[in-house]
Amino acid sequence: MNTITYSFLTEKNFNEDSLDDFLRYQEVKECWRKNSNNEYVLVANEYVEDWDLNKRKEVARDILHKIAGKGFAYGAFCEGKVVGYILVSNELFGSSNQYLELLLYHVSEPYRRRGIGKELFDLACKKAKEIGAKKLYISAHSSKESQAAYRRLGCTEAAEINQAIAENEPYDVQMEFVL
Repeated sequence: MNTITYSFLTEKNFNEDSLDDFLRYQEVKECWRKNSNNEYVLVANEYVEDWDLNKRKEVARDILHKIAGKGFAYGAFCEGKVVGYILVSNELFGSSNQYLELLLYHVSEPYRRRGIGKELFDLACKKAKEIGAKKLYISAHSSKESQAAYRRLGCTEAAEINQAIAENEPYDVQMEFVL
């Protein structure tokens, strides 16, 4: 099996082409939605999320922009290629400045279920704590599989909702992770 290495992302080890071979693919069949009683229930919602090259380059540019000043990121590499990444804002917010927002977090489809996501998450949590955060804030994809992955990491529904973030992705589940 090929060795996975992890690195803090900078413009020296990450560029606009770094996600060209990344496979952001997910078949979604069910998503969590709030019902009329404000409770989450699973509902049928079938679609495929599959980023084309233009989308991957757009995401790579976004990561570069954020790590240049308003965030930090880690990458998982296999044979020099990015197979996973996590991007976190470095701007504290919340009623007690307790949160940093997890902005992007993906593992390339062929590399999932190998512990790569957990390792990236742990690295990001350690750095967030060093910055002074008490919690990560996550506007998490509502698919059954994504929610299960976040819950396995120990994430729970957010105690304090950031309305601007929630309104930007109305179908996401607002979550947090205590550092």
